[in-house]
Amino acid sequence: MKKLHVSTTVNGDPAEFVCTPDESLLDALRNRLGLTGAKEGCGTGDCGACSVTVNGRLVCSCLVLAAEAEGAEIATIEGMAEQDRLHPLQRAFIDHAALQCGVCTPGILVAAKSLLAKNPEPTDEEVRYWLAGNLCRCTGYDKIIRAVQSAAAEMRGA
Repeated sequence: MKKLHVSTTVNGDPAEFVCTPDESLLDALRNRLGLTGAKEGCGTGDCGACSVTVNGRLVCSCLVLAAEAEGAEIATIEGMAEQDRLHPLQRAFIDHAALQCGVCTPGILVAAKSLLAKNPEPTDEEVRYWLAGNLCRCTGYDKIIRAVQSAAAEMRGA
């Protein structure tokens, strides 16, 4: 099968990899670039565990072809913290015990960050709607919603 060379930007840094035309972005991130934060929960875009942003748009990386990353700006969970300082969402998830096994957590954090970039003061209903594509089998969602709201307030300076 023909191999493709892809040049992209991941978490602000230039990145290059070689992939097959049918390889998913999730597989390229994990297997070609060593970024294992995004998880494959379902492979069909139903669970959100593989959520990343591509050019600022929240996507399930299992549904995006790696070749589509050519020239794109990709943000993953690995780029969320700044050096050794956790993002307010990451701190809030710890403070509110909004995670357990951790499989869904990276995707939920990426999705929540995407929400707060678009809507810094969401209602609980808006948070629930935005995160509806991210499934969690361990925590339930109340702690997640509280954590997102807490981080949103911190980020607004409230």
